[in-house]
Amino acid sequence: MLPLKNFKHFIQQHMLFAEHEKILLAVSGGKDSVLMAHLFKHCGYQFGIAHCNFGLRADESQRDESFVHLLAATLGVPFHVTHFKTKDYAAQQRVSTQMAARTLRYEWFEEIRRENGYSVIALAQHQDDAMETVLLNLTRGTGIAGLHGILPKRDQLVRPLLFLSRQDIDRLINSENIDFVEDSSNLTTNYARNKIRIKVIPQLKEINPNLEQTFEQNIQRFADTEMVIQQVVAGLRAELLIKHHQEIHISIDKVRSLKPQRLLLFELLRPYGFSESVTLEILQSLDRQSGTSFYSPTHRITLDREVLTLSEPDTTTPQNVFIHGNEELVEVGQQKILMSYSGTPYFEKDKMKAFIDSDLLIYPLVVRIRQEGDKFVPIGMKTMKKLSNFFIDEKVPLIEKDQVPILINGNGDIIWIAGLRQDNRYKVTGQTKKVAIFELR
Repeated sequence: MLPLKNFKHFIQQHMLFAEHEKILLAVSGGKDSVLMAHLFKHCGYQFGIAHCNFGLRADESQRDESFVHLLAATLGVPFHVTHFKTKDYAAQQRVSTQMAARTLRYEWFEEIRRENGYSVIALAQHQDDAMETVLLNLTRGTGIAGLHGILPKRDQLVRPLLFLSRQDIDRLINSENIDFVEDSSNLTTNYARNKIRIKVIPQLKEINPNLEQTFEQNIQRFADTEMVIQQVVAGLRAELLIKHHQEIHISIDKVRSLKPQRLLLFELLRPYGFSESVTLEILQSLDRQSGTSFYSPTHRITLDREVLTLSEPDTTTPQNVFIHGNEELVEVGQQKILMSYSGTPYFEKDKMKAFIDSDLLIYPLVVRIRQEGDKFVPIGMKTMKKLSNFFIDEKVPLIEKDQVPILINGNGDIIWIAGLRQDNRYKVTGQTKKVAIFELR
């Protein structure tokens, strides 16, 4: 007899979906997903079936597709199918065939879900799959999230068979005389997951015959532990991650006081894509000089004196802009420089403006960002100063240093660090006849 009561109870207990909602079932044709389809049908849920043909097993792939199509027709539910050139995609993306298949199927499932009004996507993973995932994660290295393996619900994916073991499924398939197809790739040990299932788990079950039940209990404990940790991290995130303009500042002293330091910093930075190994590098570099940067696929962290500066790398770094002397305005990245001239020598004390002796200008001028070795004579001084030291003295955040426009004369001299300081050599004096005025907007 099918465990309909237990099936419904698991769905309700974990709030996987409401009874009136329409569900998309991912069905390969194997015994797990076929049993799931029969459970949905006997419980009276509304559902459709989706099948991916990855074209990896020649005639066997077509056999699976035909079987699942017939199953959908027998159950009287909608059937969705697609064909992928999986190996071509894997080569283009430079990923494994398994990773390519995973990406392709989940993107397609979500597309079908949205287009056809399905609430969630049901996957036929069970207790043994969850156990294999934990063992695989432990083998490769994992944080606390990897220890709870597969959750019953995450985003639009639900797993209503997690109350069953592989042995339970085999018994139900045989007792109910349910037809299915066998994927021959499940029998090979070429894949890491298959090695764990075929070679490792049987050895562990000799030590603990109730391994599935033990892992189910452990996974629940790990999930509860993660929940506690995330509550702690949420409080730390509000305290430590301080919004500052377009950046987030994290006090280095507060990072040093975290206990356990590595775990908590990793959890704080994980939403920004930082791996555990990069988190460790950050911790080992807290005493390095300012300017050291660390990257995730989406963000950058830079050591900036007493803080870690978290930001999205700027893809709009200003390009070199030439000024020929007859312009009224030039655009530099997201900023503008306005130009005008005055026959009456004068100046204003305004960092956003530069008042330059026009006769000293050699066109074309160039507006660029900083370069290694830049020096100038800050107004009010008589000796050269390195631009890098000037930025430090002015406490210019590292993330902004490559956004400061620098006005360069035709002879290579720095005329103006826009918005900060102009060069003393080009200031207006009693001998100035015409003033060139540059204004940063």
